[in-house]
Amino acid sequence: MGGILDTNLLLYAANADAPENAAAVGFLTRAAASTESWYLTEGICYEFLRVSTHPAVFPRPLSAGEALSFLDALLEREFFRLLSVSARHWETLRHLVAELHHPAGNLFFDIRTAALMRERGVRKIYTSDRDFLQFAGVEAIDPLAS
Repeated sequence: MGGILDTNLLLYAANADAPENAAAVGFLTRAAASTESWYLTEGICYEFLRVSTHPAVFPRPLSAGEALSFLDALLEREFFRLLSVSARHWETLRHLVAELHHPAGNLFFDIRTAALMRERGVRKIYTSDRDFLQFAGVEAIDPLAS
């Protein structure tokens, strides 16, 4: 185990009405209790904040304070870290974009995460987003798949 936790898992865990809620909460609980290294990125945190507080997107939006507290509960754990870009990020991003076939639009949110993973040597991402399957060197694991 261990790796990056993607936005969708956080949103499922924060949304009690989501059919995936129980599985996502269970997975995050196991991750939080483990001694594996777990990561969030700045982009994933901001995306979580954007969606979880948005009344047109989230069924019962969280307040900004509630959303930050949700993230704090993870980041306060001993084996959770927040990944940030380094001086190499732009170069890594250019190489990754060159490997893809005409990337555009919203895929760049995932490209940023994949570039950061490559830059920091993290191979696994736990996500229900199948877009991550197209990135070489990234192992996309759906912990909610039966």
